[in-house]
Amino acid sequence: MIMRALTLLSVLLFLSVGSQAAPAAEFVPPWAKSVVWYQIFPDRFRDGDPTNNPKVEDIRGADPMEPPKAWHISPWGGDWFELQPWEKTNGEPETWKHMQRRRYGGDLQGIIDRLPYLQALGVTALYLNPVFDSPSHHKYDGASYHHIDPTLGPDPAGDRALMAAENPLDPATWAWTKADELALALIAEAHRRGLRIIFDGVFNHMGVNSFAFRDLKKNQQSSPYRDWFTVTSWDDPVKGTKFDYAGWFGAKSLPELREDANGIVAGPRAYIFAATARWMNPKGRGPQHGIDGWRLDVAFCVAHPFWKAWRAHVRRLNPEAYLTAEIVDVPEKVVPYMQGDEFDGEMNYNFLFTAVEFFVDPPPQRISATEFDRKLRHLRELYPPGVAEVSMNLLGSHDTNRIGSYIANRSIGRYRDWASYFSKSKTAENPAYRPRKPGAADLALQKLLVIFQMTYVGAPMVYYGDEAGLWGGNDPDCRKPMLWEDIAYADEIFGPDLRTRHEPDTVGINHGLLAHYRKMIALRNRHPALQHGSYRTLFADDARELFVFERTLADERVVVIFNNSGSPTSHVVDHLSDGTCREAISDTLHHARGGKLTLTIPAKWAAVLVAAPQ
Repeated sequence: MIMRALTLLSVLLFLSVGSQAAPAAEFVPPWAKSVVWYQIFPDRFRDGDPTNNPKVEDIRGADPMEPPKAWHISPWGGDWFELQPWEKTNGEPETWKHMQRRRYGGDLQGIIDRLPYLQALGVTALYLNPVFDSPSHHKYDGASYHHIDPTLGPDPAGDRALMAAENPLDPATWAWTKADELALALIAEAHRRGLRIIFDGVFNHMGVNSFAFRDLKKNQQSSPYRDWFTVTSWDDPVKGTKFDYAGWFGAKSLPELREDANGIVAGPRAYIFAATARWMNPKGRGPQHGIDGWRLDVAFCVAHPFWKAWRAHVRRLNPEAYLTAEIVDVPEKVVPYMQGDEFDGEMNYNFLFTAVEFFVDPPPQRISATEFDRKLRHLRELYPPGVAEVSMNLLGSHDTNRIGSYIANRSIGRYRDWASYFSKSKTAENPAYRPRKPGAADLALQKLLVIFQMTYVGAPMVYYGDEAGLWGGNDPDCRKPMLWEDIAYADEIFGPDLRTRHEPDTVGINHGLLAHYRKMIALRNRHPALQHGSYRTLFADDARELFVFERTLADERVVVIFNNSGSPTSHVVDHLSDGTCREAISDTLHHARGGKLTLTIPAKWAAVLVAAPQ
């Protein structure tokens, strides 16, 4: 029986190899393999125009729903956990209410003004969290998709007047506001500097301030938007019922768009398609004047048929557009979205989970070098060709604790257990979470992760401020104002309960960390093999905690060696051409003889070996 089974298996293997189809063609835009992404949370990046700062009427409709007794724009350099005078006047014990009400005045002009900084950092593509009209600081509760929030532009009052004169159902009546025009100027200036730019598309739900929901609530079944949302009951004095509806995960501030067998229903679908075209081909001038793609919020909450139709629409507008999805789940559940008819890549949280399990987490969570290699291979090979290369390899985002703070709190739980870790990493929900400034050893590990991020397969993504040393727990603490040289920052002395105090933590740019990011991004940008070359694991030694891989493209070969142990170690790199090699991190020259070179790597550090220029 065993021999018969082996014979049968051999035949099956032969048939499968002999009848194997040709490799599938790639469907991803080639440019997305070569970029380094930078994620910007607009309200917290840079205030370029203080005259447009939000007023209290601009935040109405955002959580918390009740109006504040007092309100003012927050000081950019203030102690994050210190209550401001107007916050004390409100007298609310709930920390989250104060944090949700804060606005810092970041705007589009601030992004334009700091494009030189981003160029000097070396990033080549920008992902903007939502910029569309919305009362919240995060803007995931859109009032519309076809207008930039007026407080992000130069003339909020004038923009509101133009918007009030429109028929939202008729794109022919949509005006181009000053904020809209400034968005086009940002796109143009980014493109002029060689930067790609994508917007955040939040198509699963809108906010209670949206034109559609306000009309629905007012006019009930007579509203032209009566079919846009999932209404569970109407105002009916005879039946004694009140108006009610489904909110995203129960959040009443985020009414969900209704879906049927085809995904989002016809009314909102047509509106989303029209808004998509507006930003991808503005004023009919061609896709070169529009955004280069989209990041899609909670993509797993919208049915596949909608995404398939929407992708076809997007690719008609711009065949080179890039679409990336937020799907925080096990890799196998991500696969159906990555088959060439929905998305090109994802916000690669599984990359993050795997990286910290090897480089950061303490035993018994820490995985071995061979297990690390197995998990990485699984992620590379699970998807169709090109997907792994264009997925956003992140170390943090607006929905996670800052990477430095994750490292400082690495014993609180498993990052991969997302449902539980999400709450564990919030200071408001976990008193054991330490929100203090990360120490030198923590930042050394962050640097090690950045080396891996910038040399491995996939498109690296930097969350604003990580490169400068911003720290904090999960939302809202991961959304502190960006660090700039021309702003004075108060020491952080208040704890997350807003009352207790601790020794001062100085706040300011960490120039050593910033220089490391610049060096590693420049290394990636300088070597095409690191951007879209092939990958091969050369060595995975569990006992020595050593992990070595190479990236190759044509005649270029880059060898990356990680010593994940607590002691220095040596490693012999072979199959080299005799002559001079450069270790890129320390910028030192070495000489290979007999095709070999021995390198000593410090504890918890790495070496990147490239051919030295002749």
